[in-house]
Amino acid sequence: MGAVKSFLKKEPVLAVSGALAVLSAFFVPPSAAYLSYIDFRTLGILFCLMAAVAGLSGAGVFDALARLLSRKAGTVRRLVLLLTLAAFGLSMFITNDVALITFVPLTILMLGRTGQRTLISAVVMETIGANLGSALTPFGNPQNLYLYSRYGMGIGEFLGVTGPLCLMGLLLTAGGVLLCRLPREPIAPPAGEAVFCRRKALFYGALFLISLLAVFRALPWPAALVIAAAALALTDRGIFRRLDYSLLLTFVFFFILVGNLGSIPSVERWISGLLEGRELAVSALVSQVISNVPAALMLSGFTDNWRGLLAGTNIGGLGTLIASMASLISFRLYARSEGAKAGRYFAAFTFWNFAALLVMLAAGLLLLQR
Repeated sequence: MGAVKSFLKKEPVLAVSGALAVLSAFFVPPSAAYLSYIDFRTLGILFCLMAAVAGLSGAGVFDALARLLSRKAGTVRRLVLLLTLAAFGLSMFITNDVALITFVPLTILMLGRTGQRTLISAVVMETIGANLGSALTPFGNPQNLYLYSRYGMGIGEFLGVTGPLCLMGLLLTAGGVLLCRLPREPIAPPAGEAVFCRRKALFYGALFLISLLAVFRALPWPAALVIAAAALALTDRGIFRRLDYSLLLTFVFFFILVGNLGSIPSVERWISGLLEGRELAVSALVSQVISNVPAALMLSGFTDNWRGLLAGTNIGGLGTLIASMASLISFRLYARSEGAKAGRYFAAFTFWNFAALLVMLAAGLLLLQR
């Protein structure tokens, strides 16, 4: 029982998605049709991207960049702004999760002595920035990669939705940092130097570019997967242990769940009717309860309005602590720090996130009405 409780606490989304997939199998018995539910292209490309980003992180690329920014800052207020904007920008390429895993620990290291109010404001703003910045690109977060593949949209069509939202998110994030009334006192740079491996960085940079070619359909995804797997097996087998296989398995479970629900006519009609004309609002609301990645996977099987679903699931990453898995990562990292005030963090996080959610929902509705 202890092991079960530990697993449920560590992987709640995986456990719930697995249970729902098994439950749906009682209504639609397992068959060869289950294989048709699974989007292997999304899984393959996601594996390649995760491997490339994990390798770049291990090479010290992101840590070196974060330390460089901190040395350029000078004051606490400017440091928070730079780190937040860096998390916003890098999340477009390395995903919101990795951006926060990179910047939050450094933020805690540098701002831990400035007081909990300043530290909490910094981590909350970085989290909002990473969630909004990752909305821009198809590879910025898992739901974007899936939706881009699922609906076969062009990059111009995709950016036509995410570009204006991301611009609004940038203004909102920068404005939020300025409204936090952060101190202007000088800040000392972190001690020591980042460990940077140039050869490793170039190798994983090339692997990242191969992954992008597959994302934009310039290279068949099976070829990219074979190249990535072979390269890792020959040069860095240890990277296989650092990948988030629970995320891949969660995708599989939701593919099965959505496929089974779509095979039940009455359920398919009900969900489709609920979504019709309300894709943005419904997907943002559902994201508050089950997070935006599962929301995208679940709802995509019942609507062709990819614009509303794309905007809604990205905006829906704001709001509750579980609306985005990246937000949970930030909270866990902060909660483990010395002197952490989890209650104060939760209150500040909820206030700023729901304020941002309301603004972004209004922006999204205006965008889709054009």
